[in-house]
Amino acid sequence: MRAASQDQVLPTTVLRGIGDKLYDKRKSAALEVEQLVKQHAAQGNNDRIGTIVNKLVKDYAFSAQANHRKGGLLCLAAAAVALAEQNQEYLGKVVPPVLSSLVDQDARVRYYACEALYNIAKVARDDFMPHFPDTFDALFRLCADNDSAVHQATTFLDNLMKDIATASTSFDMAGFVPQLREYLTVLDSKKRMFLISWVTVLASVPDIDMLAHLPELLAGLLDALQDDLREVRTAASKALQEFLIEIQVSQHVDCSALAAILVGRAREGDEVTRLVAMRWLREFVGQAKEQLLQHYAPILAAVLPGLSHNNSEVAAVARATNRQLLDLPASWQERDTEAVLAVVSDELGSEQEQTRLDALHWINALLAQDRTTVLKRMDLLLPALLDALTAPSERVAVESLAVQASIAADEEHFRPLIQQLLNRFRGRSGAGLLQRRGSLIVRRLARLLGPRQVLCALAAALEGEQDLRFACALVQALNLILLTAPELNNLRTLLKQAAANSDGAALRACLYKSWCHSAGAVLSLCLLSQAYGHASELVAAFADVPMTLEVLVQVDRLVQLLETPVFTFLRLQLLQPARYPALIRTCYGILMLLPQSHAFKTLHARLHSVPTQALLQLDTLSPKDGGPSLQDSPPGSQDLRPLLDLFRKQQEAHAADEERRRYDNDALGAEPGDGDLLRNLSGIDVETANGRARAESL
Repeated sequence: MRAASQDQVLPTTVLRGIGDKLYDKRKSAALEVEQLVKQHAAQGNNDRIGTIVNKLVKDYAFSAQANHRKGGLLCLAAAAVALAEQNQEYLGKVVPPVLSSLVDQDARVRYYACEALYNIAKVARDDFMPHFPDTFDALFRLCADNDSAVHQATTFLDNLMKDIATASTSFDMAGFVPQLREYLTVLDSKKRMFLISWVTVLASVPDIDMLAHLPELLAGLLDALQDDLREVRTAASKALQEFLIEIQVSQHVDCSALAAILVGRAREGDEVTRLVAMRWLREFVGQAKEQLLQHYAPILAAVLPGLSHNNSEVAAVARATNRQLLDLPASWQERDTEAVLAVVSDELGSEQEQTRLDALHWINALLAQDRTTVLKRMDLLLPALLDALTAPSERVAVESLAVQASIAADEEHFRPLIQQLLNRFRGRSGAGLLQRRGSLIVRRLARLLGPRQVLCALAAALEGEQDLRFACALVQALNLILLTAPELNNLRTLLKQAAANSDGAALRACLYKSWCHSAGAVLSLCLLSQAYGHASELVAAFADVPMTLEVLVQVDRLVQLLETPVFTFLRLQLLQPARYPALIRTCYGILMLLPQSHAFKTLHARLHSVPTQALLQLDTLSPKDGGPSLQDSPPGSQDLRPLLDLFRKQQEAHAADEERRRYDNDALGAEPGDGDLLRNLSGIDVETANGRARAESL
């Protein structure tokens, strides 16, 4: 090697070789630079070494000519190798230009930069760590390089960085994790794979507690589960699984921070992400970590919708997690019941049957564990429970009624609940609910709370009802349920004994005032309770009371009801006109009220079977000489006579209301069908003791 002059930094041949277009000449020049730097280092010529490095950086590494840049990178790496024992002093000058070259537009320059950085880091080892953040940033960008040679060189450099970082005692994990967290938001598959490999490698090092940093990395790893590339999804899934295994045996995990992330992904992620998030939550809940108490409500908000997920695995994990949440009695007192109740109330509005059912189960559980707190939030809970009555699923409606019955067990909430329930039957939507679910609602509540308590409460709520059309429709529906529902059989038996039984008479009195809203209902009540004398007076009252079309419809239905099993006893009593003259008069009075309709023919045929000879003596008979007077004129008949005025008053009010509505409809040009709502309201499904029937067919 020709010696350089005193003022020359490097020999002319070396300078020429550095920028040569041939790799061999550039390589040879780099070897000469290495030897020259070694000589200066041995002689302690640090200033000379600095001059050489500056020359390589300024004139070659940042040159506009690609071959100069390539040679400069080779020479900088050679100088670093020569200065292996003094790396700490010169790395700050050598590494930055090499890092800058990693983003060069020329792929070959990027390749040489990777090679140079590899050689520098290999000899520097731990001394290289101050440059790790910038090197990692460069690798993150290069890992998706389209040039195969660059990609291969990047892989070698990446592996070396992992070896150095994991072995270094000066590796700043606290500073590195935020950088890793930020990069994990990337969408590029190759870059995601690169980042996941770093997470996996760091997690495998015993001296590095990656669980402590997992809250910062979990979101990015979960996002990778949705990557388009299968290899990325598999790698992310494997990494998460390994973390979960480690969590199962670790006592130092920030479950609270992790749960906050998992809850969001369990509610909004794709199927795979939701499944993984749900499995993690199940594991956390299964371990009953106290850190999770503040997250019970958010976790439940993720679990309840998952119960109805189309993916059977997601639904299964959600069910298991839901059971675990319910089976943690030790933590109930510390949990935020109001927050949980808010979540459950929201889910009562879900369109999914299973979610709604389990939400209702949760309310029952909350009532059992913290009844006072639950009942304080009736303003939040009751509307949601009443909304559930309109759910497409009958199971949801039945479960909702069970919860309402549990609430109504407290006297303080019983009557307000009944009133709120009645309000749900108002309007056209309420009419639809009454038709479709009215019988189910009343019968189920009667079974759970007692038929007499429920029916009398409904009757009492209707006594002062201002909307007369609504009151009439609801009374008709309740009367039909009273006459047909198996759950109310004891009440029917009690009413039949009203003449001799004070409880029966009290029940009749309880119902009578509201039943006056419907002529057909009050007549059927009197006939059922065998108050035939009063029934006859009611029929006679129509000589003075307006006979509207709606009254005729109600009387028509009453005739059809008389043909049902519940009135078998009455039809048999028709065979004894001498014993029950008022019954005969009542039936003939009803017959006279009817036009020549099917109902008229039905009742006429029935009365035609009454013994003729006894009918001829009907006018001469009285309860006193026509047989026992108990049935015809019961002890309570004196109490019923004053109610005749109430009946007249109510029927006159209804007639006036109908006239007013008809006038208003004519003035507004309402369609004829607008007035049919009342008649349709009582067309509800009922189940008699002998099978199912439709009210409108009775």
